[in-house]
Amino acid sequence: MSQMRIFDQTRPDRVLFESRDHAEIASRLGALGVRFERWEAAQPIAPGASQEAVIAAYQRDIDRLMKEEGYVAVDVVSLTPEHPDRAALRSKFLSEHTHGEDEVRFFVAGSGLFNLHPNDMVYEVLCEAGDLISVPANTRHWFDMSAEPYFVAIRLFNNPQGWVATFTGDPVAEQFPRYERKAA
Repeated sequence: MSQMRIFDQTRPDRVLFESRDHAEIASRLGALGVRFERWEAAQPIAPGASQEAVIAAYQRDIDRLMKEEGYVAVDVVSLTPEHPDRAALRSKFLSEHTHGEDEVRFFVAGSGLFNLHPNDMVYEVLCEAGDLISVPANTRHWFDMSAEPYFVAIRLFNNPQGWVATFTGDPVAEQFPRYERKAA
């Protein structure tokens, strides 16, 4: 189940707000310009389904978002605890950074933890299967997939070749707990 916790950036040990209510999470994130939605597949998706099958199951929502926001490319990324580069992939986005375009992720399966730092607060958002999050361009954030990552996610882009992290140099991310996925 999705979860959001809010912290003062100087107090990672003290939760100021916590919710598992999707509508409440969406409302609070919406005030920051962050889109947070629930999607349902139009057809069943078999484990190990192809990228094409995964996209087809969510085509209606993908098309809507592409039309509304001008995204031009879509793909599917999948990561499991057995992936040989999982540690390197995890560490790639653990430090606070921004992107020149929106970071859009829909979790088909599994989970990941986004931490948003748009002001003097940190918004920790646990995204799970069925969650779409769209972090606006130039929003300070970091992402943790856990030491044993498991997720299948649809990504939407304005320019997939230009999707690059620009690190802020702020050590705030290192002060907050890492995501350790609970085994199902």
